Amino acid sequence: MNLTDDSHGRTSDGRFSRTNFTDEPHGRTSRMIYCTFTNFKMSLRKFITSGIQDVLDNKLGGLSGNKQQQQQQSNNSSSSLNSNHQPPQQDYNMNPGGYPNQPYGNAGYRGMPPQQPGYGNAEYDPYGQGQAPYPGSGGGGQHPYPGGNQGGYPGQGGAGYPQPPQYGFAGNQQGGDYPPQQPGYPQQHHNQQPSYPPQQSYQQGGPQGGFFPNQGYGQPVMIGTPSLFPVPGFNANADAEVLRKAMKGLGCNNSKVISVLCQRTNGQRQEISKAFKVMYGKDLIKELKGELHGDFEDLILALMDAPAIYDAKQLYKAMDGLGTKESVLIEIMTSRTNAQIQQVRDAYKMLYKKDLERDLIGETSGHFKRLLVSLCAGGRDESNQTDPLRANQDARRLYQAGEKRLGTDESTFNAILASQNFNQLRMVFEEYQKVSNHSIEKAIEAEFSGDVRDGLLAVIAVVRNRPAYFAKLLHDSMKGLGTRDNDLIRLCVTRAEYDMADIRNMFQSLYRTSLENMIKGDCSGAYKEGLIALVNGNRG
Repeated sequence: MNLTDDSHGRTSDGRFSRTNFTDEPHGRTSRMIYCTFTNFKMSLRKFITSGIQDVLDNKLGGLSGNKQQQQQQSNNSSSSLNSNHQPPQQDYNMNPGGYPNQPYGNAGYRGMPPQQPGYGNAEYDPYGQGQAPYPGSGGGGQHPYPGGNQGGYPGQGGAGYPQPPQYGFAGNQQGGDYPPQQPGYPQQHHNQQPSYPPQQSYQQGGPQGGFFPNQGYGQPVMIGTPSLFPVPGFNANADAEVLRKAMKGLGCNNSKVISVLCQRTNGQRQEISKAFKVMYGKDLIKELKGELHGDFEDLILALMDAPAIYDAKQLYKAMDGLGTKESVLIEIMTSRTNAQIQQVRDAYKMLYKKDLERDLIGETSGHFKRLLVSLCAGGRDESNQTDPLRANQDARRLYQAGEKRLGTDESTFNAILASQNFNQLRMVFEEYQKVSNHSIEKAIEAEFSGDVRDGLLAVIAVVRNRPAYFAKLLHDSMKGLGTRDNDLIRLCVTRAEYDMADIRNMFQSLYRTSLENMIKGDCSGAYKEGLIALVNGNRG
Protein backbone atom coordinates (compact mmCIF):
# COMPACT_ATOMS: atom_id res chain seq x y z
CA MET A 1 0.00 0.00 0.00
CA ASN A 2 1.32 3.36 -1.02
CA LEU A 3 0.84 5.97 1.68
CA THR A 4 2.80 8.72 0.03
CA ASP A 5 1.15 11.92 -1.30
CA ASP A 6 3.94 13.43 -3.32
CA SER A 7 6.81 12.45 -5.44
CA HIS A 8 9.32 12.83 -2.60
CA GLY A 9 7.96 9.80 -0.75
CA ARG A 10 6.49 11.67 2.22
CA THR A 11 3.45 10.40 4.01
CA SER A 12 0.51 12.50 4.85
CA ASP A 13 2.00 13.30 8.25
CA GLY A 14 5.30 14.58 6.73
CA ARG A 15 7.57 11.61 7.50
CA PHE A 16 9.50 9.64 4.94
CA SER A 17 8.09 6.36 4.07
CA ARG A 18 10.60 3.47 4.33
CA THR A 19 8.54 1.59 1.78
CA ASN A 20 8.55 4.44 -0.52
CA PHE A 21 12.34 4.34 -0.79
CA THR A 22 12.19 1.03 -2.41
CA ASP A 23 9.65 2.19 -4.84
CA GLU A 24 11.03 5.48 -5.88
CA PRO A 25 13.86 5.85 -8.36
CA HIS A 26 15.74 8.24 -6.20
CA GLY A 27 15.29 6.20 -3.02
CA ARG A 28 18.91 5.00 -3.00
CA THR A 29 20.25 8.51 -2.53
CA SER A 30 17.76 9.31 0.17
CA ARG A 31 18.62 6.12 1.99
CA MET A 32 22.30 7.00 1.98
CA ILE A 33 21.57 10.42 3.36
CA TYR A 34 19.43 8.89 6.09
CA CYS A 35 22.09 6.38 7.08
CA THR A 36 24.75 9.06 7.20
CA PHE A 37 22.57 11.27 9.35
CA THR A 38 21.71 8.41 11.64
CA ASN A 39 25.36 7.42 12.08
CA PHE A 40 26.30 11.01 12.74
CA LYS A 41 23.58 11.34 15.35
CA MET A 42 24.63 8.13 17.07
CA SER A 43 28.28 9.17 17.04
CA LEU A 44 27.41 12.55 18.42
CA ARG A 45 25.32 10.96 21.15
CA LYS A 46 28.08 8.51 21.98
CA PHE A 47 30.64 11.30 21.99
CA ILE A 48 28.56 13.45 24.28
CA THR A 49 27.74 10.54 26.56
CA SER A 50 31.41 9.45 26.72
CA GLY A 51 32.54 13.00 27.44
CA ILE A 52 30.04 13.46 30.19
CA GLN A 53 31.02 10.06 31.66
CA ASP A 54 34.73 10.94 31.57
CA VAL A 55 34.08 14.20 33.32
CA LEU A 56 31.95 12.48 35.93
CA ASP A 57 34.56 9.76 36.40
CA ASN A 58 37.31 12.30 36.88
CA LYS A 59 35.31 14.22 39.43
CA LEU A 60 34.12 11.19 41.30
CA GLY A 61 37.54 9.51 41.03
CA GLY A 62 39.26 12.51 42.61
CA LEU A 63 36.92 12.50 45.55
CA SER A 64 37.32 8.78 45.98
CA GLY A 65 41.09 9.03 45.72
CA ASN A 66 41.21 11.70 48.43
CA LYS A 67 39.12 9.57 50.69
CA GLN A 68 41.34 6.57 50.06
CA GLN A 69 44.47 8.64 50.69
CA GLN A 70 43.06 10.00 53.93
CA GLN A 71 42.03 6.50 54.95
CA GLN A 72 45.49 5.18 54.12
CA GLN A 73 47.17 7.95 56.10
CA SER A 74 44.85 7.30 59.02
CA ASN A 75 45.69 3.61 58.90
CA ASN A 76 49.41 4.36 58.71
CA SER A 77 49.16 6.70 61.68
CA SER A 78 47.26 4.14 63.71
CA SER A 79 49.75 1.45 62.73
CA SER A 80 52.60 3.70 63.83
CA LEU A 81 51.06 4.25 67.25
CA ASN A 82 50.27 0.59 67.71
CA SER A 83 53.68 -0.73 66.72
CA ASN A 84 55.94 0.94 69.30
CA HIS A 85 55.95 4.33 67.64
CA GLN A 86 57.46 3.32 64.35
CA PRO A 87 58.44 6.50 62.48
CA PRO A 88 56.69 7.43 59.27
CA GLN A 89 58.54 6.83 56.07
CA GLN A 90 60.93 9.64 55.37
CA ASP A 91 62.79 10.76 52.34
CA TYR A 92 66.31 9.88 53.48
CA ASN A 93 67.75 11.72 50.53
CA MET A 94 66.80 14.94 52.30
CA ASN A 95 69.55 14.24 54.88
CA PRO A 96 73.25 14.07 54.08
CA GLY A 97 74.30 10.48 54.70
CA GLY A 98 70.78 9.15 54.41
CA TYR A 99 70.00 8.66 58.14
CA PRO A 100 67.00 9.95 60.05
CA ASN A 101 67.23 13.36 61.65
CA GLN A 102 66.86 12.04 65.19
CA PRO A 103 70.23 11.13 66.72
CA TYR A 104 70.79 8.13 68.94
CA GLY A 105 70.42 8.81 72.61
CA ASN A 106 67.92 11.62 72.03
CA ALA A 107 64.82 11.64 74.13
CA GLY A 108 62.68 12.13 71.00
CA TYR A 109 64.08 9.25 69.02
CA ARG A 110 61.71 6.37 68.66
CA GLY A 111 63.14 4.45 65.76
CA MET A 112 64.25 1.29 67.57
CA PRO A 113 62.12 -1.59 68.79
CA PRO A 114 61.53 -1.92 72.55
CA GLN A 115 63.38 -5.22 72.85
CA GLN A 116 66.67 -3.39 72.36
CA PRO A 117 67.20 -1.41 75.58
CA GLY A 118 69.04 1.84 75.56
CA TYR A 119 67.81 3.17 72.22
CA GLY A 120 65.20 5.84 72.23
CA ASN A 121 65.87 6.37 75.97
CA ALA A 122 66.75 9.71 77.43
CA GLU A 123 69.26 8.06 79.78
CA TYR A 124 71.18 6.28 77.07
CA ASP A 125 74.74 7.50 76.76
CA PRO A 126 76.90 5.36 74.48
CA TYR A 127 80.17 6.89 75.69
CA GLY A 128 79.57 6.95 79.41
CA GLN A 129 79.76 10.73 79.58
CA GLY A 130 76.46 11.17 81.32
CA GLN A 131 75.31 8.25 83.35
CA ALA A 132 77.80 5.56 84.29
CA PRO A 133 77.14 2.17 82.70
CA TYR A 134 77.70 0.23 85.94
CA PRO A 135 75.60 0.43 89.07
CA GLY A 136 77.23 2.18 91.97
CA SER A 137 79.61 4.19 89.88
CA GLY A 138 79.42 7.91 89.59
CA GLY A 139 79.37 10.07 86.53
CA GLY A 140 81.35 9.70 83.35
CA GLY A 141 85.02 9.02 83.60
CA GLN A 142 84.78 6.99 86.78
CA HIS A 143 86.08 3.49 86.99
CA PRO A 144 83.22 1.12 86.29
CA TYR A 145 84.02 -1.28 89.08
CA PRO A 146 83.92 -0.56 92.79
CA GLY A 147 87.29 -0.12 94.43
CA GLY A 148 87.65 -3.44 96.12
CA ASN A 149 90.50 -4.32 98.36
CA GLN A 150 91.50 -6.75 100.99
CA GLY A 151 91.12 -6.23 104.65
CA GLY A 152 90.86 -2.87 106.29
CA TYR A 153 88.06 -1.45 108.36
CA PRO A 154 84.79 -0.51 106.69
CA GLY A 155 85.73 0.64 103.26
CA GLN A 156 89.41 0.22 104.02
CA GLY A 157 92.36 -1.05 102.12
CA GLY A 158 95.07 -3.20 103.58
CA ALA A 159 96.18 -0.28 105.69
CA GLY A 160 92.84 0.17 107.47
CA TYR A 161 91.07 -1.30 110.44
CA PRO A 162 89.64 -4.81 110.15
CA GLN A 163 86.09 -4.82 108.85
CA PRO A 164 83.28 -5.74 111.24
CA PRO A 165 80.14 -6.76 109.39
CA GLN A 166 77.92 -5.15 112.02
CA TYR A 167 79.64 -1.80 111.93
CA GLY A 168 77.36 -0.56 109.23
CA PHE A 169 79.77 0.85 106.65
CA ALA A 170 79.69 -0.47 103.13
CA GLY A 171 80.27 0.54 99.57
CA ASN A 172 83.47 1.29 97.62
CA GLN A 173 86.35 0.46 99.72
CA GLN A 174 89.33 2.62 99.75
CA GLY A 175 92.79 1.91 100.90
CA GLY A 176 93.84 3.60 104.08
CA ASP A 177 90.62 5.51 104.74
CA TYR A 178 87.70 4.96 107.10
CA PRO A 179 84.20 4.46 105.72
CA PRO A 180 83.89 5.44 102.09
CA GLN A 181 80.76 7.48 102.61
CA GLN A 182 82.74 9.79 104.84
CA PRO A 183 84.92 11.72 102.38
CA GLY A 184 87.66 14.11 103.19
CA TYR A 185 90.08 11.90 105.04
CA PRO A 186 93.61 11.83 103.67
CA GLN A 187 94.76 8.87 101.68
CA GLN A 188 97.73 6.86 102.79
CA HIS A 189 100.68 7.14 100.44
CA HIS A 190 103.00 4.35 99.48
CA ASN A 191 105.72 5.54 101.79
CA GLN A 192 103.52 6.06 104.81
CA GLN A 193 103.19 3.90 107.85
CA PRO A 194 100.16 1.64 107.58
CA SER A 195 97.36 1.49 110.08
CA TYR A 196 95.56 -1.43 111.66
CA PRO A 197 95.98 -4.87 110.09
CA PRO A 198 93.83 -6.01 107.21
CA GLN A 199 91.19 -8.53 108.02
CA GLN A 200 91.48 -10.81 105.02
CA SER A 201 95.08 -10.50 103.92
CA TYR A 202 95.91 -13.82 105.55
CA GLN A 203 98.48 -14.78 102.98
CA GLN A 204 100.85 -11.95 103.77
CA GLY A 205 104.21 -12.83 105.15
CA GLY A 206 107.70 -11.62 105.64
CA PRO A 207 110.98 -12.90 104.28
CA GLN A 208 110.91 -15.88 106.65
CA GLY A 209 107.20 -16.45 106.28
CA GLY A 210 106.28 -14.23 109.21
CA PHE A 211 102.90 -12.52 109.25
CA PHE A 212 102.82 -8.74 109.11
CA PRO A 213 99.18 -7.75 109.49
CA ASN A 214 99.93 -4.04 109.44
CA GLN A 215 101.64 -4.13 106.08
CA GLY A 216 99.73 -2.38 103.32
CA TYR A 217 100.30 -2.41 99.59
CA GLY A 218 103.60 -0.69 98.85
CA GLN A 219 103.96 0.30 102.49
CA PRO A 220 106.67 -0.55 104.99
CA VAL A 221 105.98 -2.85 107.90
CA MET A 222 104.95 -0.70 110.83
CA ILE A 223 106.53 -2.80 113.54
CA GLY A 224 107.45 -6.31 114.64
CA THR A 225 105.48 -9.46 115.15
CA PRO A 226 101.97 -10.01 116.51
CA SER A 227 100.92 -12.89 118.72
CA LEU A 228 97.64 -13.63 116.96
CA PHE A 229 97.62 -14.75 113.34
CA PRO A 230 94.68 -15.69 111.13
CA VAL A 231 93.87 -19.34 111.69
CA PRO A 232 94.37 -21.48 108.56
CA GLY A 233 91.25 -23.29 107.48
CA PHE A 234 89.12 -20.93 109.52
CA ASN A 235 85.44 -21.93 109.65
CA ALA A 236 83.13 -19.33 111.13
CA ASN A 237 80.16 -21.70 111.29
CA ALA A 238 82.11 -24.31 113.21
CA ASP A 239 83.36 -21.72 115.70
CA ALA A 240 79.84 -20.33 116.11
CA GLU A 241 78.61 -23.84 116.91
CA VAL A 242 81.33 -24.28 119.55
CA LEU A 243 80.30 -21.03 121.21
CA ARG A 244 76.64 -22.03 121.10
CA LYS A 245 77.37 -25.31 122.86
CA ALA A 246 79.62 -23.53 125.40
CA MET A 247 76.77 -21.21 126.42
CA LYS A 248 73.96 -23.76 126.24
CA GLY A 249 72.42 -24.94 129.46
CA LEU A 250 73.43 -23.90 132.96
CA GLY A 251 76.65 -21.93 133.22
CA CYS A 252 79.16 -21.28 130.49
CA ASN A 253 82.20 -23.22 129.43
CA ASN A 254 84.73 -20.38 129.60
CA SER A 255 87.54 -22.55 128.27
CA LYS A 256 85.64 -23.06 125.01
CA VAL A 257 85.00 -19.34 124.72
CA ILE A 258 88.72 -18.66 125.21
CA SER A 259 89.73 -21.33 122.72
CA VAL A 260 87.69 -19.59 120.04
CA LEU A 261 87.59 -15.85 120.68
CA CYS A 262 91.07 -15.46 122.20
CA GLN A 263 92.66 -17.44 119.39
CA ARG A 264 91.14 -15.65 116.39
CA THR A 265 91.93 -12.31 114.80
CA ASN A 266 89.44 -9.49 115.02
CA GLY A 267 88.34 -10.01 111.45
CA GLN A 268 87.64 -13.67 112.12
CA ARG A 269 85.70 -12.78 115.27
CA GLN A 270 83.45 -10.53 113.23
CA GLU A 271 82.76 -13.39 110.85
CA ILE A 272 81.95 -15.67 113.78
CA SER A 273 79.52 -13.08 115.13
CA LYS A 274 77.74 -12.89 111.81
CA ALA A 275 77.62 -16.66 111.41
CA PHE A 276 76.19 -17.01 114.92
CA LYS A 277 73.32 -14.70 114.09
CA VAL A 278 72.64 -16.44 110.80
CA MET A 279 72.67 -19.90 112.34
CA TYR A 280 70.79 -19.26 115.58
CA GLY A 281 68.97 -15.97 115.11
CA LYS A 282 70.67 -14.46 118.15
CA ASP A 283 73.21 -11.73 118.69
CA LEU A 284 76.48 -13.21 119.90
CA ILE A 285 77.48 -10.17 121.96
CA LYS A 286 74.17 -10.18 123.82
CA GLU A 287 74.57 -13.88 124.50
CA LEU A 288 78.08 -13.32 125.83
CA LYS A 289 76.89 -10.51 128.08
CA GLY A 290 74.29 -12.80 129.56
CA GLU A 291 76.72 -15.66 130.21
CA LEU A 292 79.94 -13.94 131.29
CA HIS A 293 80.76 -11.80 134.31
CA GLY A 294 83.42 -9.52 135.76
CA ASP A 295 86.78 -8.84 134.18
CA PHE A 296 86.47 -11.86 131.91
CA GLU A 297 83.30 -10.39 130.41
CA ASP A 298 85.08 -7.06 129.85
CA LEU A 299 87.95 -8.84 128.13
CA ILE A 300 85.74 -10.85 125.75
CA LEU A 301 83.53 -7.89 124.88
CA ALA A 302 86.63 -5.81 124.16
CA LEU A 303 87.76 -8.50 121.73
CA MET A 304 84.42 -8.35 119.93
CA ASP A 305 84.70 -4.64 119.16
CA ALA A 306 86.43 -3.59 115.98
CA PRO A 307 89.72 -1.76 116.75
CA ALA A 308 88.53 1.71 115.75
CA ILE A 309 85.33 1.28 117.73
CA TYR A 310 87.23 0.07 120.76
CA ASP A 311 89.70 2.96 120.67
CA ALA A 312 86.84 5.44 120.33
CA LYS A 313 85.06 3.90 123.31
CA GLN A 314 88.21 4.05 125.41
CA LEU A 315 88.76 7.71 124.58
CA TYR A 316 85.17 8.55 125.43
CA LYS A 317 85.36 6.64 128.69
CA ALA A 318 88.57 8.48 129.63
CA MET A 319 86.83 11.85 129.22
CA ASP A 320 83.37 10.94 130.49
CA GLY A 321 82.22 12.09 133.88
CA LEU A 322 84.23 14.05 136.41
CA GLY A 323 87.90 14.30 135.63
CA THR A 324 89.89 13.00 132.69
CA LYS A 325 92.20 10.02 132.50
CA GLU A 326 95.01 11.68 130.58
CA SER A 327 97.14 8.54 130.44
CA VAL A 328 94.59 6.84 128.15
CA LEU A 329 94.49 9.88 125.87
CA ILE A 330 98.28 9.92 125.70
CA GLU A 331 98.58 6.18 125.03
CA ILE A 332 96.14 6.13 122.13
CA MET A 333 96.91 9.49 120.54
CA THR A 334 100.69 9.06 120.58
CA SER A 335 100.86 5.46 119.34
CA ARG A 336 98.38 5.36 116.45
CA THR A 337 99.22 6.11 112.83
CA ASN A 338 97.56 8.82 110.74
CA ALA A 339 95.08 6.40 109.22
CA GLN A 340 94.17 4.98 112.62
CA ILE A 341 93.65 8.45 114.07
CA GLN A 342 91.34 9.41 111.25
CA GLN A 343 89.39 6.19 111.64
CA VAL A 344 89.06 6.66 115.39
CA ARG A 345 87.77 10.18 114.85
CA ASP A 346 85.11 8.94 112.49
CA ALA A 347 84.11 6.06 114.75
CA TYR A 348 83.89 8.48 117.68
CA LYS A 349 81.53 10.73 115.75
CA MET A 350 79.43 7.78 114.63
CA LEU A 351 79.08 6.45 118.18
CA TYR A 352 78.59 9.65 120.14
CA LYS A 353 77.56 12.27 117.57
CA LYS A 354 80.45 14.39 118.77
CA ASP A 355 83.74 15.56 117.36
CA LEU A 356 86.75 13.97 119.04
CA GLU A 357 88.89 17.08 118.70
CA ARG A 358 86.24 19.25 120.34
CA ASP A 359 85.97 16.87 123.28
CA LEU A 360 89.74 16.82 123.67
CA ILE A 361 89.78 20.61 123.70
CA GLY A 362 86.98 20.68 126.26
CA GLU A 363 88.65 18.18 128.60
CA THR A 364 92.26 19.40 128.49
CA SER A 365 94.03 22.72 128.62
CA GLY A 366 97.26 24.56 127.94
CA HIS A 367 100.09 23.08 125.95
CA PHE A 368 98.86 19.55 126.61
CA LYS A 369 95.65 20.44 124.79
CA ARG A 370 97.69 21.80 121.86
CA LEU A 371 99.73 18.61 121.70
CA LEU A 372 96.61 16.44 121.61
CA VAL A 373 95.02 18.62 118.95
CA SER A 374 98.18 18.32 116.84
CA LEU A 375 98.18 14.54 117.20
CA CYS A 376 94.42 14.32 116.57
CA ALA A 377 94.89 16.04 113.21
CA GLY A 378 96.62 12.89 111.97
CA GLY A 379 99.06 14.86 109.86
CA ARG A 380 102.40 13.42 110.84
CA ASP A 381 104.90 12.91 108.03
CA GLU A 382 105.08 9.16 107.45
CA SER A 383 107.49 9.12 104.55
CA ASN A 384 110.39 7.98 106.74
CA GLN A 385 112.75 10.11 104.67
CA THR A 386 115.63 11.69 106.57
CA ASP A 387 117.60 14.89 106.23
CA PRO A 388 120.72 15.06 108.44
CA LEU A 389 121.17 18.79 107.96
CA ARG A 390 117.61 19.52 108.93
CA ALA A 391 117.93 17.18 111.92
CA ASN A 392 120.88 19.20 113.18
CA GLN A 393 119.02 22.45 112.67
CA ASP A 394 115.92 21.15 114.47
CA ALA A 395 118.03 19.88 117.36
CA ARG A 396 119.54 23.36 117.77
CA ARG A 397 116.08 24.91 117.57
CA LEU A 398 114.88 22.64 120.37
CA TYR A 399 117.92 23.46 122.45
CA GLN A 400 117.41 27.19 121.98
CA ALA A 401 113.68 26.90 122.67
CA GLY A 402 114.29 25.11 125.97
CA GLU A 403 117.50 24.94 127.87
CA LYS A 404 119.26 27.91 126.31
CA ARG A 405 116.62 30.46 127.18
CA LEU A 406 114.69 31.64 130.18
CA GLY A 407 111.38 29.87 130.00
CA THR A 408 110.38 27.41 127.31
CA ASP A 409 108.98 27.87 123.84
CA GLU A 410 106.61 24.92 123.97
CA SER A 411 105.32 25.51 120.46
CA THR A 412 108.70 24.62 118.96
CA PHE A 413 108.71 21.24 120.72
CA ASN A 414 105.11 20.65 119.65
CA ALA A 415 105.80 21.57 116.02
CA ILE A 416 108.75 19.20 115.68
CA LEU A 417 107.67 16.23 117.77
CA ALA A 418 104.11 16.08 116.47
CA SER A 419 104.82 16.47 112.78
CA GLN A 420 108.05 14.76 111.71
CA ASN A 421 108.42 11.10 110.82
CA PHE A 422 109.96 8.65 113.23
CA ASN A 423 113.23 8.15 111.39
CA GLN A 424 113.79 11.88 111.17
CA LEU A 425 112.97 12.33 114.87
CA ARG A 426 115.47 9.64 115.85
CA MET A 427 118.08 11.59 113.96
CA VAL A 428 116.98 14.79 115.73
CA PHE A 429 117.36 13.05 119.10
CA GLU A 430 120.87 11.96 118.21
CA GLU A 431 121.78 15.49 117.16
CA TYR A 432 120.30 16.90 120.34
CA GLN A 433 122.49 14.57 122.35
CA LYS A 434 125.52 16.01 120.54
CA VAL A 435 124.42 19.60 121.00
CA SER A 436 123.45 19.42 124.69
CA ASN A 437 125.50 16.45 125.92
CA HIS A 438 122.39 14.80 127.34
CA SER A 439 119.23 13.14 126.08
CA ILE A 440 116.12 14.87 124.84
CA GLU A 441 114.16 13.13 127.61
CA LYS A 442 116.23 14.84 130.28
CA ALA A 443 115.63 18.21 128.67
CA ILE A 444 111.87 17.68 128.58
CA GLU A 445 111.76 16.54 132.18
CA ALA A 446 113.59 19.73 133.15
CA GLU A 447 111.61 22.12 130.96
CA PHE A 448 108.07 20.71 131.20
CA SER A 449 105.73 19.42 133.87
CA GLY A 450 102.39 17.72 134.21
CA ASP A 451 100.45 16.20 131.36
CA VAL A 452 102.32 17.94 128.56
CA ARG A 453 105.56 16.49 129.86
CA ASP A 454 104.04 13.00 129.97
CA GLY A 455 102.67 13.45 126.47
CA LEU A 456 105.99 14.57 124.96
CA LEU A 457 107.85 11.78 126.72
CA ALA A 458 105.33 9.28 125.37
CA VAL A 459 105.93 10.55 121.83
CA ILE A 460 109.68 10.14 122.28
CA ALA A 461 109.26 6.65 123.80
CA VAL A 462 107.10 5.47 120.89
CA VAL A 463 109.60 6.91 118.41
CA ARG A 464 112.58 5.27 120.05
CA ASN A 465 111.13 1.83 120.85
CA ARG A 466 107.44 1.09 120.56
CA PRO A 467 107.57 -2.43 122.14
CA ALA A 468 109.49 -1.05 125.13
CA TYR A 469 106.88 1.69 125.56
CA PHE A 470 104.03 -0.82 125.73
CA ALA A 471 106.02 -3.24 127.88
CA LYS A 472 106.40 -0.45 130.43
CA LEU A 473 102.68 0.32 130.32
CA LEU A 474 101.86 -3.35 130.89
CA HIS A 475 104.25 -3.49 133.82
CA ASP A 476 102.81 -0.32 135.33
CA SER A 477 99.26 -1.71 135.07
CA MET A 478 100.18 -4.64 137.33
CA LYS A 479 102.85 -3.31 139.65
CA GLY A 480 102.08 -2.35 143.23
CA LEU A 481 98.87 -3.08 145.05
CA GLY A 482 95.99 -4.04 142.84
CA THR A 483 95.76 -4.25 139.09
CA ARG A 484 94.52 -1.60 136.68
CA ASP A 485 92.42 -4.12 134.81
CA ASN A 486 91.00 -1.72 132.23
CA ASP A 487 94.53 -0.72 131.19
CA LEU A 488 95.70 -4.32 131.15
CA ILE A 489 92.76 -5.43 129.00
CA ARG A 490 93.20 -2.54 126.58
CA LEU A 491 96.91 -3.16 126.11
CA CYS A 492 96.53 -6.91 125.55
CA VAL A 493 93.57 -6.54 123.20
CA THR A 494 94.95 -3.69 121.09
CA ARG A 495 98.49 -5.06 120.68
CA ALA A 496 97.79 -8.76 120.12
CA GLU A 497 97.56 -8.39 116.33
CA TYR A 498 100.38 -5.88 115.93
CA ASP A 499 103.45 -6.32 118.08
CA MET A 500 102.59 -8.40 121.16
CA ALA A 501 105.36 -10.93 120.45
CA ASP A 502 107.92 -8.10 120.49
CA ILE A 503 106.35 -6.58 123.60
CA ARG A 504 106.49 -9.96 125.31
CA ASN A 505 110.19 -10.34 124.53
CA MET A 506 110.95 -6.76 125.54
CA PHE A 507 109.09 -7.28 128.81
CA GLN A 508 111.31 -10.23 129.57
CA SER A 509 114.43 -8.18 128.84
CA LEU A 510 113.39 -5.16 130.89
CA TYR A 511 111.94 -6.82 133.98
CA ARG A 512 113.64 -10.22 134.12
CA THR A 513 110.34 -12.01 134.27
CA SER A 514 107.89 -13.09 131.67
CA LEU A 515 104.70 -11.21 130.97
CA GLU A 516 102.82 -14.46 131.43
CA ASN A 517 104.17 -14.96 134.92
CA MET A 518 103.29 -11.43 135.95
CA ILE A 519 99.74 -11.90 134.69
CA LYS A 520 99.47 -15.14 136.62
CA GLY A 521 100.54 -13.36 139.78
CA ASP A 522 97.96 -10.56 139.43
CA CYS A 523 94.95 -12.22 137.80
CA SER A 524 92.93 -15.38 138.22
CA GLY A 525 90.34 -17.65 136.68
CA ALA A 526 89.12 -17.38 133.12
CA TYR A 527 90.21 -13.74 133.04
CA LYS A 528 93.81 -14.80 133.60
CA GLU A 529 93.58 -17.59 131.03
CA GLY A 530 92.14 -15.25 128.43
CA LEU A 531 94.92 -12.67 128.89
CA ILE A 532 97.61 -15.36 128.68
CA ALA A 533 96.01 -16.74 125.51
CA LEU A 534 96.32 -13.28 123.91
CA VAL A 535 99.90 -12.79 125.07
CA ASN A 536 101.14 -16.22 123.94
CA GLY A 537 99.10 -16.18 120.77
CA ASN A 538 97.96 -19.01 118.54
CA ARG A 539 101.32 -20.26 117.25
CA GLY A 540 102.55 -22.08 120.31
